Amino acid sequence: MLLIEIRIIPIGVGTSLSTYIARVIEVIKERELKYIITPFGTCIEMKDFDELTTILREIVNVLRNMDVKRIAIDIAIDIRFDKPITLESKVISVKSKLR
Repeated sequence: MLLIEIRIIPIGVGTSLSTYIARVIEVIKERELKYIITPFGTCIEMKDFDELTTILREIVNVLRNMDVKRIAIDIAIDIRFDKPITLESKVISVKSKLR
């Protein structure tokens, strides 16, 4: 399992990006992936790098079809080999250590 945080930044489309980001989220939903929207990006559970490549290609194509001329993409990847991880397990682990 890969935990991915992805930030998609359409460039040159004005100051409001929510229409574009909403379409990106629809792409993620269509693949039935578990995700969490945050103010600065979206966290997604994926099974492998092939799935990541496929969804990135879909996102780029959707935004291109929306006439976006340039896109910046930031990606953070968390991979564990010693035990399974999920988005929820990471949050629970941190919350359990709060005082």
